[in-house]
Parts: sequence; C-alpha cells; structure tokens
Amino acid sequence: MPLAYDQLPNDAESLKRLVLGKQELIARLTDEIARLKRWRFGRSSEVMDAAMPQQDLPLGDVLEVPPTAANDSHPAPQSEAILRQDSARESSKDTSTKLRRTARVFPAHLPREIVMHAPAACDCPECGGSMRKLGEDVSEMLNYLPGTFTVIRHVRPKLSCVRCSKVIQLPAPSRPIERGMPAAGLLAQVIVSKYADHCPLYRQQAIYRRSGIDLDRATLAAWVGQVSRSGPARRPADRLDPLVVALGRYVRSAEKLHTDDTPVPVLEPGRGKTRTGRWWTYVRDDRPAGSAAPPAVWYRFSPDRRGEHPQAHLKDFRGILQADGYAGYGPIYATGRVLEAACWAHARRHYYDLYAINKSPTAAEAIRRIGLLYAVERDIRGQLPEIRRQIRQQRSATILEELHAWLSATLQAVSAKSPLAGAIKYTLVRWTALTRFVDDGRIELDNNTAERSIRALVIGRRNYLFAGSDDGGERAANLYSLIGTALLNTVEPYAYLRHVIEHIADHPNRRIDELLPWHVAPLLAPALCQAA
Repeated sequence: MPLAYDQLPNDAESLKRLVLGKQELIARLTDEIARLKRWRFGRSSEVMDAAMPQQDLPLGDVLEVPPTAANDSHPAPQSEAILRQDSARESSKDTSTKLRRTARVFPAHLPREIVMHAPAACDCPECGGSMRKLGEDVSEMLNYLPGTFTVIRHVRPKLSCVRCSKVIQLPAPSRPIERGMPAAGLLAQVIVSKYADHCPLYRQQAIYRRSGIDLDRATLAAWVGQVSRSGPARRPADRLDPLVVALGRYVRSAEKLHTDDTPVPVLEPGRGKTRTGRWWTYVRDDRPAGSAAPPAVWYRFSPDRRGEHPQAHLKDFRGILQADGYAGYGPIYATGRVLEAACWAHARRHYYDLYAINKSPTAAEAIRRIGLLYAVERDIRGQLPEIRRQIRQQRSATILEELHAWLSATLQAVSAKSPLAGAIKYTLVRWTALTRFVDDGRIELDNNTAERSIRALVIGRRNYLFAGSDDGGERAANLYSLIGTALLNTVEPYAYLRHVIEHIADHPNRRIDELLPWHVAPLLAPALCQAA
C-alpha cells in the first residue's frame, strides 16, 4: 500500500532506501508479468538467440563482473547448441535443393486394389497386327475409406438327442461389457480416439452418426467407464483395472523413476463450475542408460495437489526419484529409502525466463554453461551406467565446479531481491540433488522424461476441457497409462487394446502381467507395432 505523506521518512538516507526498495519491487513484478505473458502467449521452446556480449552488462543486472568470469576456461559468448543448430539448419537448406523428389512407397501390409487401364482392342490401330506386351507402368495412390461398422452375429444352435431328448447348447461367449452391444474393436476405437487422438466423445458421436449409427455421448461415456474403473466399487465388467494395477507394480519395481504432475479441471455437479484436480505421472525408462527393460508410464489422479498423494503412490518404492522441487516429495526423501535427483531443465528454465524478458547476458552465460553439461550427455546417451559415470566424472565434474564458483560469485554481485538472485539461489539450494548424476550413471541430467509423458494429458485436456468427476479422472489415468506404455514400446494402441479387451475376461488374474504391452506385441501384426 502507498505510504501517507506523514509516514514518509524525514532523512535523505531513509528516503533513498525506500525508493530503492520500491524500484526493486517494481522490477520484480514487471519481470513476473513478462514471464507470465510469455508462458501464456509466447513460444514454448527454450532456444536462445545470439547471446549478448559479456561487456554489455547493464547496470541493473550485475553491479560488478565476478572475478572468476575473467578466468573462465569456456569464454565462448554464444551457446554451442545454438551454433550446432544453425549449422545444421544451413546444411539442410543446401542439401534440400539438390535432392530430387522420389516416389513414395506405401507400406506392404496395406491392401491393394488393382485397376487395369488396358486398350479395349488387342490389335494395332495403325496396321491391325497383333500386339505383344513390352512392360507396364505402375503408379500408386493412397485412398481412405471412413471407419466401417460391422455386426457380429453369434448363433448358438440347440441340439436335441433323438433318444433321450437331452438338449445341448454351447454357453454364450463373454462380452467386454456384460449384456452390452459393443465388441472389443468398437470399445478400443472409442478409447483410443479420446485418449490417444484427443477426440472428445461428442465429436465421435457426430463422426459415427455420419456412418448411420447413432451412439449417444452418454452411452459412449458409460462404455468407457465400465471398461476401466478404479476404486473399491469395481464390478466384474471393469476389465482393465487389474492390468493397470500390474502396470503400476512393474513401474514401482524400477531402480529409478521420473515423476511430475499437471492440473486438470474437474466438474462439480450442481455448482456449475470446476475445481482443480491433479494427474501424476511415474515413468520407468532406463533406455538412455543402456537398459533393455521395457519402458512404462503409470498415471494417477488425485482431487488436489497435497503431498500425501505422491507419498501414497510411492509408499513401496525404493530407489532414485527424479523430480522438480515440489515440497510434497520431501517426506518421501526423508524416509531414507528414496534418493532425490533434481532436474537441470527446471534450473535452466529460470535463467531462460530472464533471458527471454530482458536478454540478460548473465542469464545467457548461465544457459551456456549448463549447455556444456548437455553436450556431454549427448555423447554418452545409450551407454551403460558405469561408462556414463566415468565420463561424467572426467568431463562434467569440472564444468560443475566452475559453474558453482561462477554462480556463487555472481550472487554476491547482484541485488539479493532480484529475479537473477532468485534463479541462482534455486540452483545452489538444490546443488547436491542437481549434481548427484555425476556419481551415478543411472540418473539423467533432467526430468524431461516425465515432462514428455505429460504432453498427451495436456493436449487431451485442451480438447475435452475438464473431467466429468473424480471417477472420470481416475478412468482417464488408467487408460492413459495403458496407451502411453504401448506407445513407449512401439505397440499400436488400438490393436493392443482390442486384443486385451477380447482376452482379459477369460485370462487368469494371477497371470495378468502377460497382457502388458511388451508381452502382447509378438501376438499383434508386426506392421502395427512398427507404425506406433
């Protein structure tokens, strides 16, 4: 609140401190507004333009140049990553003009409709002589037929014995939904269209109506709910829930997990408004460390963001948890059974926000130094953990030592209340967790694995806007888990879900792990697995 005239200090020194404090507050709020505008309306990629020269430091950014900067062994003013991107872009422009257009070859598994274009008469139009075949020209066009509905009619004849009149009839086959009309293929199509292709049910209703089938949106929603439902009120028709439980068990058996969360609006019936729920993601993916274990993602829903939810999700997990700085993970680390690994992408993002707002050269220098760590990671991706550890100790450890010294010196030279100081403090406070990857080859440099798994949730949320209830949020988490894991293992999600829905009713629950995507993949068409 503004001060009244009689509340202003009388001496000049106090007035000066007051004005400086207000100026710092205005600068901090201005930066915050600019950051929020960029998040809302700006580009999402975090690519730098050419960095400002070091000698052009503005007075409000750094009061003095830290002495360690002059002795830096990596003085290049421009990010190496940007230079590589620019050179790659230029080379692609040069080669694109030289490449000739070649005919596209369509996949061999697609059915072919052959249309012959032969003369009606086999005689020469000039002299009337017989014609012989010299060869042929073949060209292909890609056609599309809209989704076709078929009706499966189950016929069970009754047989009667002519001697004793005993009647025999085979039992009715199990259905994905008890006494329901949808077959496995239709259910898989509805689920994949919504949770993989992000097409809401009301749009699917219009698509199916164009094919002459009127399926009400409420009917489609009921089918999705009966196929996958979480919670204690499960019914026999809720087929996929035990499979999701098995998937979660597999994910939590890993030595290292990536986790993140994202909000989702949840409708509150009767109030005409929504409240904010939360989706949590837990990803097991050790392929960058040379592991052959199948990757998997397990999503969970909660009605809020309280820390008790991830604590409950990971109560049986032992290993390394790579996450952002959310305080709700603190009690998990405090147990001693989970080791914290922080994310350099989050640390870098604070500096990039400052660079995007005012082209801060100090922020650009921090980004450049962090980029040196990523250059090392590109060289060791896919190597075994021990090899990664050795190379990181040889190369990354030196970069981190110089970065820590530079950040500490820079922090002493800037205003303690400036956004730049806040970014540096964020990095230094988490330094131990940020540098743990050097001594453990299983740990990644950042948590981008989890952030990539969030992308499908965000795209879907933009289309259907909100979850209808907490149950709807839980069902979505279940289905996203199965579809996301199938895609991670290059398994076509429609073929996978159709197979699972067809077989899970008669599959022994003690062998439910056999229906996980990497076990089902050999049973599906190879072309579908390669196309995922």
